[in-house]
Amino acid sequence: MTVSSVYPRHSSVDDGRLSVGGCDAVELAREFGTPAYVVAEDDLRDRARAFRDALAAAHDGPGSIVYASKAFPCSAALRLFADEGLGVDVASGGELHLALKAGFDPARIVLHGNAKSSAELAAGVIAGVGLIVIDGADAERLERIVPAGRRQRCLIRVVPGVEADTHESIMTGHAGSKFGLLPEEAAAVIARPRERIEIAGLHFHLGSQIFDGAPFAAAARTLAGLGSFPIYDLGGGMAVAYSRADRPPAPADWVRAVADAAHDALGSDCELLLEPGRALVANAGVTLYTVEDVKRSFVAVDGGMSDNLRPMLYGAVYEAEIADRVGDGELFQVVGKHCESTDVLVRDAWLRDPLPGDVLVTPATGAYGHAMANNYNGIPRPPVVFCQDGEARVVVRRETFEDLTARDA
Repeated sequence: MTVSSVYPRHSSVDDGRLSVGGCDAVELAREFGTPAYVVAEDDLRDRARAFRDALAAAHDGPGSIVYASKAFPCSAALRLFADEGLGVDVASGGELHLALKAGFDPARIVLHGNAKSSAELAAGVIAGVGLIVIDGADAERLERIVPAGRRQRCLIRVVPGVEADTHESIMTGHAGSKFGLLPEEAAAVIARPRERIEIAGLHFHLGSQIFDGAPFAAAARTLAGLGSFPIYDLGGGMAVAYSRADRPPAPADWVRAVADAAHDALGSDCELLLEPGRALVANAGVTLYTVEDVKRSFVAVDGGMSDNLRPMLYGAVYEAEIADRVGDGELFQVVGKHCESTDVLVRDAWLRDPLPGDVLVTPATGAYGHAMANNYNGIPRPPVVFCQDGEARVVVRRETFEDLTARDA
């Protein structure tokens, strides 16, 4: 049976039974417990190569795919993307630490953040990161932090005033965004002479879950009005399929649309950086749960808002199926075990005869599940399991109850 596009490319359904990376989903649940994040390792590699090849085909000048690590800050995934030649976008001292530990060349690290501390800026400078993205007072702080005789290459994050067609909670390029500098503010930073920082280029990010490349053209024209620079970072935001009704663009089409916008407004000789995050990881992963109870229209599982917070934050839509009875059934709500009435993972799930003890799967959880996992109600965070060619390995272990008190003073 052909598996839906919301599942990893390296997954299959045989007689209603789901496998991921050649591993049977029910057997994975038995071996590693639930909830568990399960990732098809080859899917990550395939997507990294697709974006890398698409940029090489669409842009004649130098360029890089820079993984937005906040989507899935897992050391094993970071190592894999470093091996595939990607750069990495980090937005905190912790993400910088993870990227360095995973083996990224510091020169391929882009340090982001709208409220970077002096300590985080200093850590980036000491590590030798390739680019620091200026937002707010970063330029003045860096002039004090960068050692004499050195110059730190920087980008300025610009608010282009473009409203992408996406949810307001994941829209970042509009005039009301907390991120970046307005064009006139960016112009003032550019005009001021600097001893220890070099303004190497400009950056914007329009938001996430963007299906159409058209908004990038208007945003690129805003950057063009600020002068000519060697580097332009046009962010990420390519949409992914969270439900089988979604029709996101292919990486080649999305990259081509963004590159064309850059060429038209900024020229084709610049270095072009693109920052996909969820588009590299979301559909590579699924989450496995155990059904604990079925009552009326509710199917209650052993996880919830502690392992997938997105439905509660901004109504993100997911699908769900019984892992050994994949296919349409009756309509249920999949709810979590937490003491919140908003702890609803899937509002419209078509499940075939769900029973306590069944393994339930929610696809497209490779992005922002592990990243946003928390210990609400004292629930230990799930493991991350990589699957490839029928072999499974734990790359992040499950937390224990003892871990919940390990930091107590």
